Amino acid sequence: MRLQRYGKKGRPFYHIVIADGRAPRDGRFIEKIGTYNPVAKPAEIDLDFAKAYDWYTKGADPTPTVKNILSDEGILMYDHLMRGVKKGAFTKEVAEVRFNEWKTAKESKLNSAVKAEELSEKDALKKRLEVEAKVNEARAAEIAKKRMKAAEAAAETETETEAEESAEEAAPEAAAEEPAAE
Repeated sequence: MRLQRYGKKGRPFYHIVIADGRAPRDGRFIEKIGTYNPVAKPAEIDLDFAKAYDWYTKGADPTPTVKNILSDEGILMYDHLMRGVKKGAFTKEVAEVRFNEWKTAKESKLNSAVKAEELSEKDALKKRLEVEAKVNEARAAEIAKKRMKAAEAAAETETETEAEESAEEAAPEAAAEEPAAE
């Protein structure tokens, strides 16, 4: 049992296959039993449970990564329980109940982990938006200060020019009044 690599550079996608140990990695295989996409979060595993269990019980030796995948999917747990049934430790019905309990617990744990990750992403986004809003407010206040200073400077120049103009107007009037007084 091994993985055959597909996909493009940096975006791997694997087929889980049963192959002769002497065959090349991406070469000839006996049967395809599933797919594995490690790029997705969480990793996507599509595995034919019955075929994988059948090949595992026949003695197919999985690579370490495939063994982890089989463990995650519950094939190793199911095999362990079926060995207990063969030894007479418990019945097949009890084994099925235990396996279903294990599987539901594992699924709930995975779902809670996914929800926790989504919540942490939402919290991080919320914090980023709050920080960005504060920065935008600070920038807006800075721009408002600059505009106020510019408006004050413009008002000062206007008052200065008005004072100069009134002084210039007053000077000719005063000059016109002086000769008349003589």
